[in-house]
Amino acid sequence: MPPFCCSCWHSPSKYALKAHVMNNYSEKGLLPAGLADMLPPAAAAEAAVSEVLMKVFTSNGYLRVKPPLIEFEDHLLEGAGEALSSKMFRVMDPVSHRMMGIRTDITPQVARIATTRMKQDERPLRLSYTGQVLRVYGTQLRPERQFTQAGVELIGSAEISADAELILLAGEALSRLGIDDFSIDLTLPTLMPTICDELGIDAETTKKAREALDHKDAAVLAQFGDQLAPILNALLEAAGPADHALTMLQKLVLPEKAAAQVAELATLVGLLGNSAPDLVLTVDPGEFRGFEYQTGISFTLFARNARGEVGRGGRYHLLDGEAATGFTLFLDSLMRAVPAGVDENRLYLPFGTAQKIGADLRAEDWITVAGLSADNKSEKDAKNLGCTHILIENEIKNIT
Repeated sequence: MPPFCCSCWHSPSKYALKAHVMNNYSEKGLLPAGLADMLPPAAAAEAAVSEVLMKVFTSNGYLRVKPPLIEFEDHLLEGAGEALSSKMFRVMDPVSHRMMGIRTDITPQVARIATTRMKQDERPLRLSYTGQVLRVYGTQLRPERQFTQAGVELIGSAEISADAELILLAGEALSRLGIDDFSIDLTLPTLMPTICDELGIDAETTKKAREALDHKDAAVLAQFGDQLAPILNALLEAAGPADHALTMLQKLVLPEKAAAQVAELATLVGLLGNSAPDLVLTVDPGEFRGFEYQTGISFTLFARNARGEVGRGGRYHLLDGEAATGFTLFLDSLMRAVPAGVDENRLYLPFGTAQKIGADLRAEDWITVAGLSADNKSEKDAKNLGCTHILIENEIKNIT
């Protein structure tokens, strides 16, 4: 007689077998840190949000492009992509025997398309995109290593009106998603280096001052001498609502090139105020993290309920020196800010049901779902599909 567990009539070996099967099942469901399956209804919701964004971009004249997920490493690391080198997964291409990289950001790919495939296209060139990116590691605010981006690039215009167009477009995109409580934070990532360069400050001191300003460390900023410290503290105190920031910045006596950047920022705020007076604008002149390849005015989008930023953008240069500006929205963060949609009438049509009242259905603007059950199980199926009504013998009935 086989041995038995002291508390029941089951063989211990069977317990061991069950435990092994369950561990096997758990292992199959385990994914690397920062990666996750997107299940219903989240996957459908993200796809719907992506399509809304692309429709907004298209309606504003931005042509859609679709770069590959993986390409030669050196192409991805050119220009703007160099700042993202440490975040890139790399693999060896067995065909060409060259190193390939999985994209960490789509902007460098769009820049490559503009300078190669679409080099002869008339400028300014307006391009839009959506797609997934993969990074070696996440951040504290965004631990996800794979997520979807959607954005636009305006290439071939150095006018300040191009920056205004992009910011207004970003605002329109968020509004079309029903996100009303958002703000746009403007920054000048090149302002601090420009000031230090014009004042003859060495590179090491400039780096330390820039980091202290970015970390809002007033105690450290006060240690940079009588020439630089007052300017650094003034930049720190200027952060806040756009009107307050501009008032503080315009009081500063800055070298010529730095003063020109502040004047350009004031022009942009004026354009945005005239076009969208309700737009909430803030300014942080010392912010630079995440804007490593930007060469001018940049911005970050924040929305209530979102975790961290929902998007960012700014001005940069292509490899051939051509001016460009654009922005990227991060759908993993954006989805948290999108309000719950209003329930729509979903009508369940049991299999085999006559649809003689189809015209009436269209008039009522139903979303119709063709079901499989035509017997007494149909109402249960309808509930499982999220339907609000069911068609039985050509009569629409509410599902309770």
